[in-house]
Amino acid sequence: MEQQAAGSSGDGTPGSPAPSGIPVAEVVGLLDGMPRQRGPAAEAVSARPVGLVRPEGPVAPDEATPGKWARALALRLWHLLPTPTGTPFTYTFVAVLLVTAFVAEHASPDLVYALVQGSSTDVAHLLREPVFVLVASALWVAGGLASPYALVLVLVLTALERRIGGLRTAGVFALGHVLATLATEVPVGFAVLVGWLPVSSAHRLDYGISFGVAASVGALAGLLRPWLGWPMLLAFGWMLVADLAAYADPMTDWGHVTALAIGVATWPWARRYRRHIGSRPVGAGRAVPRALRGCAPEGPWHLRNRAGSVGATDGTTPATGVAPGPAAGFPPAR
Repeated sequence: MEQQAAGSSGDGTPGSPAPSGIPVAEVVGLLDGMPRQRGPAAEAVSARPVGLVRPEGPVAPDEATPGKWARALALRLWHLLPTPTGTPFTYTFVAVLLVTAFVAEHASPDLVYALVQGSSTDVAHLLREPVFVLVASALWVAGGLASPYALVLVLVLTALERRIGGLRTAGVFALGHVLATLATEVPVGFAVLVGWLPVSSAHRLDYGISFGVAASVGALAGLLRPWLGWPMLLAFGWMLVADLAAYADPMTDWGHVTALAIGVATWPWARRYRRHIGSRPVGAGRAVPRALRGCAPEGPWHLRNRAGSVGATDGTTPATGVAPGPAAGFPPAR
């Protein structure tokens, strides 16, 4: 037995004795001059398959830590706010509204009234300078920054711009603002003309961002997931209907409902230009998922065999001429 063990030692030298204290089974297969070939680490390394192997199942994610969760939450909250590079239209618009709100808060009442009255989209101003007042009236927040429409504007316009871009977001806001204004002021002008309303109704103050915000809410609801878009649309619509039922300012309340309907009407157009956030194709500036690293295909699926090599143009393996089946974990060839 001793001569058999000495003759079959795995140190690469026939006939050399096996190291003392080590079973013969552990000595067999060792390479001469290669250190650290025993132990759990060496066994784990030697157990690894050589070459590129596709994972059999989903790769377990890294263990989440409180720091990672905090950073992920902060990043999500940051995306809710406008940024100069991510949402330039919303960022600039909010900056302008902050300036006008500061003026309305700190300037003299006479100056503020003159500015607001000159920006009003009443019938008299719409007849004289319609373009100017339609633009200027959207630069003031009725009720100041404490108005709920100010907060809704920041969140809704940011989310909408991240999905359809700045120009289209501005178009949705302007469409709701202009059409809802005309839908409420034209009937007033007609009623004044026929004598149903006094002449003073043609000079009523009408300004603010609420019509544009209502249209933006309606448009955004069609771009969100159903479990979020529909509840948001129903909640906002219920608030507008409640204001309309209170009959405090029926013309403005009807304008809000009209603007919301205009935003909903833009769904087909907005969905056509929707940006799928976080779903860009692999290779277009996005990191390859870890489960697919190292095993991304190098050619069309119908040119690949089971081993991942490029086959013949008819989809068969060059060596055998037999069409291979789909590789494990990958879709079949079409």
